[in-house]
Amino acid sequence: MTPTVAVVGHVEHVEFCVVDHLPQAGEIAHATHDFAEAGGGGAVAVVQMRKLAGAAAFFTALGDDPVADAVRRDLERHGVTVHAARRERPHRRCFTHLDAAGERTITVIGDRIDPRGDDPLPWEELDHHDAVYLTLGDPEAVRRARAAKVLVATVRAIDALVAADVEIDALVASAADPSEQHDLARLPRQPHAVVRTEGADGGSYVLADGTTGRWEATPPPGPVVDAYGCGDSFAAGLAYGLGAGLDLDAALHLGARCGAHCLTGRGPYAAQLETPAQPPSARRSAS
Repeated sequence: MTPTVAVVGHVEHVEFCVVDHLPQAGEIAHATHDFAEAGGGGAVAVVQMRKLAGAAAFFTALGDDPVADAVRRDLERHGVTVHAARRERPHRRCFTHLDAAGERTITVIGDRIDPRGDDPLPWEELDHHDAVYLTLGDPEAVRRARAAKVLVATVRAIDALVAADVEIDALVASAADPSEQHDLARLPRQPHAVVRTEGADGGSYVLADGTTGRWEATPPPGPVVDAYGCGDSFAAGLAYGLGAGLDLDAALHLGARCGAHCLTGRGPYAAQLETPAQPPSARRSAS
């Protein structure tokens, strides 16, 4: 079964600059090339979902300037159905260095623009979706997203998740990113699974009943180019897999494949996985 999928969250206009190394203070660095695309967690995830499912909807908010118009065109060029509210403000931009080691270093310009549950969007469509991945939104947007059969969310949305007081099927966080270390006891309802990614070491999860497990990273199918978008491609694959009826282990393996493929392309979209395969189970340990 191919699931119906969507993302509720944010999008940014990202300028990418490829350099040999991240410039030090006072240094002048020369770029080998540069490009610009719609980016941010919501955009990366919804394009990955579209490539897996054939179709995906994006519930978001945009500014009212030419940058916002360019972002929408980029997403539609990738085949995404965009449902966007408009805000009377410039759209958020980012500047990203991509270095020779494959790492990305991001500077954010402007405040984020999040979708709100009272935005005039076709929220009722989510009632019939198999899976939604949520990156950002106000508490009412979270409740709207919860109408789907499966809701996967990033821990970056912790404040809205706490206020919304809904069940979360999988909460995704980076084990290494200090900005994603939050007190999950704040959540009124504990997620069915808390998933922590560890890059090349795979990752771990904890279920609501205390069961723990790990999954192995998938080797990249080619040389590492850059890491931008790998984490959100992983989360998109996880949400897609759960929406398709895979168990958690199999969905995690699919997410790992998505992250590994993204790692081999320049920017977030060049090498994302397009054809999901039936994945084997990851190993599980009881505790």
